[in-house]
Formats: sequence, C-alpha cells, structure tokens
Amino acid sequence: MTGTSTTHQQPQLWVGVSLFDGTRTHDEPMTLVVADGRVTQIVPSSEQPVQWEKDWNVAGRGGVVTPGLIDCHTHLVFGGNRASEFEQRLEGVSYADIAAQGGGILSTVNATRAASEDDLFASAKPRLEALMADGVTTVEIKSGYGLSLEHERKMLRVARRLGQELPVDIVTTFLGAHALPPEYKGRADDYIALVCDQMIPALAEEHLIDAVDVFCENIAFTIEQCERVFQTAHQYDLPVKGHVEQLSNQHGSELCARYKALSVDHIEWLDEAGIQAIKRSGTVATLLPGAFYTLRDTHMPPIEKLRKAGIPMAIATDANPGSSPIFQLSLMLNMACTLFWLTPTEALQGVTKHAAQALGLSDTHGTLAEGRAAAFCHWQIDHPAELAYSVQPNRLLHRVYNGETTS
Repeated sequence: MTGTSTTHQQPQLWVGVSLFDGTRTHDEPMTLVVADGRVTQIVPSSEQPVQWEKDWNVAGRGGVVTPGLIDCHTHLVFGGNRASEFEQRLEGVSYADIAAQGGGILSTVNATRAASEDDLFASAKPRLEALMADGVTTVEIKSGYGLSLEHERKMLRVARRLGQELPVDIVTTFLGAHALPPEYKGRADDYIALVCDQMIPALAEEHLIDAVDVFCENIAFTIEQCERVFQTAHQYDLPVKGHVEQLSNQHGSELCARYKALSVDHIEWLDEAGIQAIKRSGTVATLLPGAFYTLRDTHMPPIEKLRKAGIPMAIATDANPGSSPIFQLSLMLNMACTLFWLTPTEALQGVTKHAAQALGLSDTHGTLAEGRAAAFCHWQIDHPAELAYSVQPNRLLHRVYNGETTS
C-alpha cells in the first residue's frame, strides 16, 4: 500500500461536529483533537476544556465528520473508453454478447496495451482526483486490462505511482484472471498457467501486489482455474478475493470462502450455500450498485439474507470503462439505499468500516478512534444520513489525510 508520509503539526480541533465514527453516529456534538497526523482525543464538545480553543487552532466547527471514505473495488487504470458499447447496450445488445464479439474487457485490453505508463497515469489521475474530491482517502486499484506480464506490470506500476504522488492510500490487486487474452483463445488452462507460473511470482517479487483477484464466471474462468490462482497466491502469502456470482451462480463464493477471501464482489446470484460459506470464513460481501445500475440488472443481491446472517456489506464504485464508468463514491451511497434497500447507516459502514475490512485494513482504516491516523472528512451537512439521501456535489468542506487538510 502506498501513500504520502505524515509531517509534524500543532494540535488542531474539530469542534461541535456530528460524528459518524465508522460504526455509529454519536448522539451529541463531538470534538476531535488531531496532532502529528493522528486523532489524539475524541470527547463530547460539552466536556471539552475551554483552554483547548485558546491554545490550539480550530480547523473546523459544526457539520458532520466521517472517516475518510474507502473505495474498495475499482479498475481506475485503463486505456481508451467504451462509449460505443454503452450505445450498443442501449440498442439492445447484452453485456455477454458484446464480450463474445471481441468487445468488453478485450477492447480495453487492446487500448491499455497500446498506452505507455505515462499515458495511463495521465488518464487515471483525474479519475482518482474525482474520487478524492468526493471524500475518498483509500482506493483499491485492480490490474486486469494487460493480460500479459509486461502490461499487467505496467498497470500496477501506475497504480503505485498514483499513491506516491497523491495524498491517498492505494491498495493494488492483481486481476490477471480477468479475461482470456486473444493470443490464448481456446487455451484458458495455458493462460492460467502463465498467471500462476510467471505473473504472480514476478509481480510479488517486485512488491507490486497487495492481493489477488479472479473473475469466476461463465464468460471468464472456471472454479478449477480460479482455485489454481488462489493456491499460487497463498504460496506468496497474498490474500485473495473474487468477482463472483455476477451473471450466474458458479459457486465462486464458496471457493473464496475456502481460501478465507477478503471479499466476494458483485454477488447478485449468491445463494444460501454461498451465504453460509462466507459467514463462516468472515469474508465481506462487496456490493457494486454502479454496475447493477449501468447494466440495467434486475436480479438483486440477497441483501436481507446477508443482513440476517450478519455478513458485513461493503460498497464500492467498481469504477471501470465498461460496466460502471462512475467515479463518485457518494453516489454509490444513494444507489445502495435506493436500489438495494440498505439503510443510510449500513451504506456509510459500507464505505468506511466494512470497506476497510474488504481490503484487510481493519486495524488501521475505516473508523475514527483515538490513536488512529487522522484520515477523515468534514461535510457541510447536518446529519450523516444526508450523504446517502441526496446526490449533491460540493458538500465536502475538508478532506484530512494523515492529519493534513488536502482540500
């Protein structure tokens, strides 16, 4: 994971804020004290010593403070765009048919392979900046549009560079098993061998991977092929996750659970066996309402069953050029509530505490507590539920990253 370093600073106060700490909204106005890049105290404002405001800088007053938002599933680094496929879908062509015709992921693969690292960085940076302006302080970026060692490495290097040059934490995920490259047509097992025998070892050795993902689906890779990828990931002590049960039920969630996956993502077709498996494994269910919306899906994830099972639900943009060209995480809050019937509190947990869990970062990210890094957002609203209630830009007053205000 990459991000900028903390610098020394005098204590700052955020006074009289409505505080959502990643789990719940506090009943009374709270005060946060930030020093040396960390939250040092959180107290009710009614109990705050008068001397604090005399001695320290009041950086913010009133409004709402939340943890920095976490987008735990994106494909931000890619070449070209797929506006023509958007048009095709509106003319009645299915996502699966577009993929079968050589479009979909493979059209982005061709554009990504043709782009230089600098080209990919230049196109990804404004997408990332849009997320940051929306309150995001941590982003997962997947590879998966290179489908060769050279081009997967290129994508991951760009993702690392974004985290080095911008005030944001970047988690990189290797998604070599995203689609079958054209040069391996009809030879999926041979391609998976390349992923396992060459790509993962080389990229792990270069410290470019934080996790490994697969696309387990009838238009992508089988359970057996995905399991081989997981076995290799575990040899290199890399956590796994899966794009599963998006278009059909291939029982990918049960496979993910056997390997203690961080998350299962999409899961529109998740069944009871999959629910019980991920409950036992502690795996997070990541909901991607942007893809559900863009693809005009009608088969909802089993939200009530997930809720009853006590499975944590994360929410992410799935920002990508094909099925979710959306780079606004706060919009996903509204979509999760209106399309999937989450409560505003569940939605906020989904982009803070549970999103951190989906990235294996629960110990450091996703909640506001004394001693933790000061990564939070100060919003010009009266109640945290407003973030999910309305779709409205320019509500972010301050974005704080490692104790420093970046917007």
